[in-house]
Amino acid sequence: MGNTLLEALNVRVEGSGQKILVLAHGFGTDQSVWKGILPSFTPYYRVILYDLVCAGSVNPDCFDFRRYTTLDAYVDDLLNILDALRVDRCAYVGHSVSAMIGILASIRRPELFTKLIFLGASPRFLNDKDYHGGFERGEIEKVLYAMEANYEAWVNGFAPLAVGADVPDAVREFSRTLFNMRPDISLFVSRSIFNSDLRGVLGLVKVPCCIIQTSKDMSVPTSVATYLKDHLGGRNTVEMLETEGHLPHLSAPALLAPKLRRALSR
Repeated sequence: MGNTLLEALNVRVEGSGQKILVLAHGFGTDQSVWKGILPSFTPYYRVILYDLVCAGSVNPDCFDFRRYTTLDAYVDDLLNILDALRVDRCAYVGHSVSAMIGILASIRRPELFTKLIFLGASPRFLNDKDYHGGFERGEIEKVLYAMEANYEAWVNGFAPLAVGADVPDAVREFSRTLFNMRPDISLFVSRSIFNSDLRGVLGLVKVPCCIIQTSKDMSVPTSVATYLKDHLGGRNTVEMLETEGHLPHLSAPALLAPKLRRALSR
């Protein structure tokens, strides 16, 4: 099981440090999204990189539509990777949906994680009574309809909005990895993410967390970072990053890397 999974999800270990750091990408990207910050960490950590099973860099035959209906199957993949690599302690950086995967993994196996760092994290995207997730149900249905009707047009419109900052190279790169995804898998995963609600389990997280939030993220309002800080069970901090967009590791790696280093040292 272990070696097959490592191969299927393109698991790599880079760097020569004593400590272990996991970099887990979010929806629409793959592990290549970390290339701008990786050199800042390989001298000090052994860095584990892998692709989510839905990423375009993974054989789409690996994606089981019956299995990946909830985030629990992605948590299984993460924990199986760490077990196969015989990891007993690590720090974890998760972007977007991988922040939630890290939360669920730390609830299941708290002893594995020394620190969780989240980029663009949201426990629920839908607005609710007394909770502002950023989207009404009708808005989400429009997004899903646009993806289904014309995936190429949707990517071309969504990528610049998600990147946010005026960084054409980042928009091109995010568009590339979105186009690499098979459209039916992309739509299925988007629907799963939009329908997920992890607010009820946040208090079970006891691992120290750092929430990194950009000044303007079209997917995650600043209020969500505050909500996470107030509801996660362990010791938590919020760090604001003075740039816009949902993918600062792609659009502003030189700004993000020092924040990550500082968060990991605390």
